[in-house]
Amino acid sequence: QVQLVESGGGLVQAGGSLRLSCAASGSILSIIAMGWNRQAPGKQRELVATITSSGSANYADSVKGRFTISRDNAKNTVYLQMNSLKPEDTAVYRCNADYYSGSGSFTSSRGQGTQVTVSS
Repeated sequence: QVQLVESGGGLVQAGGSLRLSCAASGSILSIIAMGWNRQAPGKQRELVATITSSGSANYADSVKGRFTISRDNAKNTVYLQMNSLKPEDTAVYRCNADYYSGSGSFTSSRGQGTQVTVSS
């Protein structure tokens, strides 16, 4: 069983910054990719950013130039630095990971989420 635990959410004014962290623990052989999704009330879930084990990153157009995803492979941790936040960034942010478990099976897990609220 793999657990993903997010932290770093909170309330911030527009233009401010937050840094989210997500640590993966459990029976992990290797993590292929990690990323962040978000979902605002009444809206569909949106893929925000992903990063592979080699460091290749991709971003949603809505966050390009403002958000930066990074990871520490040794700690099985992914980070999301969010700058120039806008009210429309308000959502529950969830971490996800695609990995090979200790048994060798390829699977995905998602965290419980952390609330990010940006006030205008």
